[in-house]
Amino acid sequence: MTGIPPLLAAAGAVLLLLVVLHDAFEVMLLPRRVKSRIRLVRLFFRATWRIWSEVARRIPSNDYRHNYLSLYGPLSMVFLLMVWASGLIVGFGTLYWALGTGNPKPLSWGNQLYFSGATFFTLGYGDLVPHTSVTKILAVVESGAGLGFIAIVIGYLPVLYQLFARREASVIMLDAAAGSPPAAVTLLCRYAEGESLDELDGLLSEWQQWSAELLESQLSYPMLAYYRSQHDNQSWLAALTAIMDACALLMVGFKGVRTFRARLTFSIARQAVIEMGRVFQVSARPLAEDRLPPEDYQRLCKEFEEAGLQFGDDQTTEQKLAAFRATYEPFLNGLARYLVLSLPAWLPTGDPLDNWQNNPRGKSAKQLIDSVPARPE
Repeated sequence: MTGIPPLLAAAGAVLLLLVVLHDAFEVMLLPRRVKSRIRLVRLFFRATWRIWSEVARRIPSNDYRHNYLSLYGPLSMVFLLMVWASGLIVGFGTLYWALGTGNPKPLSWGNQLYFSGATFFTLGYGDLVPHTSVTKILAVVESGAGLGFIAIVIGYLPVLYQLFARREASVIMLDAAAGSPPAAVTLLCRYAEGESLDELDGLLSEWQQWSAELLESQLSYPMLAYYRSQHDNQSWLAALTAIMDACALLMVGFKGVRTFRARLTFSIARQAVIEMGRVFQVSARPLAEDRLPPEDYQRLCKEFEEAGLQFGDDQTTEQKLAAFRATYEPFLNGLARYLVLSLPAWLPTGDPLDNWQNNPRGKSAKQLIDSVPARPE
């Protein structure tokens, strides 16, 4: 710090302290989307995720890529807390140095950083102590800030993981209804074949609530979006896509199937997707390949016919479905490309096992469960 005027160093230290404290307050204590432009956390995640995701895109193996990406969420939180703590320690240490330059034997900047770190974490070694009234007051303020920071972190991390667990519980439960990865056609056909279309409104109501909670939690804590699901064929974005696809199909209109709940769920889900795109500053991106080309649409109609579902107006169904898809697929694709996630297909490819069947005895368990009638007499 030699050659830097003490007044300038003190001004920079105060600015650094205000930026870090304001940033930590907004992230950990303010339960709403923050619109301030200068945010340390935004710069941190943007810089680190850009590097992390670029490396991930160059990993050829899907398993290794998923494992690598799953590390980013927890590690980024650890490093973010370290950045905040380091910023506070450097800010207070620089302020000690600037205030102590008039002393007969001033401490070096490095020693002041050591004293700041010992004070922030309340180590209390006693080898270095403040000598002036101002530095004594500042030491008390820093020790209080350190205790408060540690207490907030202890309370913040459980809340973050509770929100993650609530999000993933619904994603896991969708496995038995929509397959792995989830697909809208699988979801609707299983309910139709199980003679349970009257219970579909209940499922959509749950996902309407889930979408609202996703909107609230991931706008307040956007770092949750970086936390990956347990299985590489599942993700919160894939589950949301499958639900929106199913709602679009229901809104197009099946004979004898109500559309009111589908409209409500679709509205909340689309709002969540658009708002999250704004948080990450991700724009809508057209899909490189159509998720539902004409040949797949014909397969879709055949699958529905075999399950006992029939569109209300076969002549305009494909055009109506394309119009609905245009309102949400580009936004989902923008998020998927940014987060290095894949969007699920409309129809399952081949005959994949669900995750709950994926074990040596899974086939026999599936056959046993399928043998149970949907409506026993």
